[in-house]
Amino acid sequence: MAAAKEVRRPIAATIRLTVPAGAARPAPPVGPALGQYRLNLMAFCKDFNARTQKYKPETPMAVTITAYKDNTFEFIVKSPSVTWLLKKAAGIESGSSRPGHVVASSLTLRHVYEIAKLKQSDPYCQFMTLESICKSIIGTANSMGIKIVRELED
Repeated sequence: MAAAKEVRRPIAATIRLTVPAGAARPAPPVGPALGQYRLNLMAFCKDFNARTQKYKPETPMAVTITAYKDNTFEFIVKSPSVTWLLKKAAGIESGSSRPGHVVASSLTLRHVYEIAKLKQSDPYCQFMTLESICKSIIGTANSMGIKIVRELED
């Protein structure tokens, strides 16, 4: 018996966007990006908003859209970026202007662990251990001027 062959559709483009959770609309930046490949804007907006309804509104979500030549598409929604999550947890608008010299804020290891659990669902992190994701987040925090401590001092 012949093995079933997987039919590969020709890809027109791979589009990467950052869209607020639950707020995808056919206006810019979504409309022009998908419109030039003749993709169904309303179908994308409905699917994206349905997938991101569990997140707080206005949370920036990275989405990778694969557009095919037959005007169909698939998309993968990634969790918010580590820098955004760290800034939210620390309650700051931006990182330190001089990381390593000036401390912008402090976070506990529990914050790092919670962010790592959230990031573990991402496609590129699903085979990484929680410890290695935590180390990566601590490195990002250090480069932003956020100090990681065991417990916050009062």
